[in-house]
Amino acid sequence: MEENRGKWSSRFGFLMAAVGSAVGLGNLWKFPYLAGENGGGAFVAVYIVLVVILGFTLILAEMSIGRRANKDAYGAYGKIKKGFGFIGGLGILSGFLILSYYSVVGGWVLKYVVSSFTGVGADKALFFNEFVGSSFEPIIYHLIFMGLTALIVSRGIAGGIEKASKVLMPALFVILVVIAIRSLTLDGAMAGINYFIRPNFSEITVKVVVAALGQVFFSLSLGMGIMVTYGSYLSKDEDLEKDAFIIPALDSMVAIIAGFAILPAVFAFGFEPTQGPGLIFITLPAVFESMPLGMLFSALFFILILFAALSSSISLMEVTVSFGIDQFKWSRKVSVIFFTSLMFIIGIGASLSMGLWSDFLIPWIDGGRYNIFDFLDVITSYYLLPLGGLLSAIFVAYVWGTKDAVKEIKEGSTFKFEKIWIILIKFVVPVLVFIILLSTTGLLDKISEFLQNLF
Repeated sequence: MEENRGKWSSRFGFLMAAVGSAVGLGNLWKFPYLAGENGGGAFVAVYIVLVVILGFTLILAEMSIGRRANKDAYGAYGKIKKGFGFIGGLGILSGFLILSYYSVVGGWVLKYVVSSFTGVGADKALFFNEFVGSSFEPIIYHLIFMGLTALIVSRGIAGGIEKASKVLMPALFVILVVIAIRSLTLDGAMAGINYFIRPNFSEITVKVVVAALGQVFFSLSLGMGIMVTYGSYLSKDEDLEKDAFIIPALDSMVAIIAGFAILPAVFAFGFEPTQGPGLIFITLPAVFESMPLGMLFSALFFILILFAALSSSISLMEVTVSFGIDQFKWSRKVSVIFFTSLMFIIGIGASLSMGLWSDFLIPWIDGGRYNIFDFLDVITSYYLLPLGGLLSAIFVAYVWGTKDAVKEIKEGSTFKFEKIWIILIKFVVPVLVFIILLSTTGLLDKISEFLQNLF
């Protein structure tokens, strides 16, 4: 079966797919705001340092696992060391649950691509809330988005994911640069530029560093099994060390350009900077409406968002599809149909929880505070992903061992940073990811409060 798994046909195609998995909605709706609110250029500097430390180290570790085993995420950990497949299983479960609700948001983006040409009305918040709260229309868009994702993944590695990524990622970059240039030339844009990049080192606290740490971790698709899965399709002569620098560097560049594309325009027209769905679906449509040629730039922007969402969704689906192919010996088509159907059904619940089922709250976490959509987000982002990332780092450093990991990396690289990487993967990265886990679960605040009371 291994010879039929597929391989990347070019290095460029692999890099575009890997960067596409990392570039998602977080780069566009969270990073610019986080930077602006937490020290501007000082935050960006801290973020870049953490990208180099955490991103480079873990991406290299995960790719080496995948290439060494030539298996899906579950099979890769289990093949290297019997009994450790559960670590990859955590990543597969995370990817499965994330795509179940991420595709609902992808459906919202599709709706806004259409609405860019028809208009969203005077009250942007009302339009958004009425749309996501309706029972039928969001599910149709969720289905279309899942269908697009499934179609690409069903065509395989070289013919589907790689071919799509070679189009989506360069197009995304060009559109982002065009919007950034337009945004930077608006009257009043300087206020947004200052907000985003003016360094204020007095804002850099432990809490801000932890926020930057979390953003790096979640932005780079770590702990999801994506880099393990994508690494399993690489040839032995691929330079993993170089790839592990390029992928986080390009992801960070997109996040920074996104800040220049979004924030100057928001400030130029007198809007308050926000983050999350409110920025994308409420604030920015109002910004584009105020802008000359606003309909054109609105359409371009939501096509950009769609490409970012789609490039991430195909990587999430490939993790689960690869599991079906390797562990159950299914054909790619059967695996795609099976997992797409399951994700679509769970996504219906996530979509309805924004409206018809909004009163139905999951009782298992925080005393029943979360609807289905929020529960899926919290369980993956706060628990499964940091835990998976921590276990992956420990696995490479102490179970597989750095000696064998380095041997695999050196198959296609001179590995200039070998000694630094060994120190990072054994001592630094596990501590950093453990801090993320403590932060997301709320334990870090409790520990901090306890220490303050103690001293």
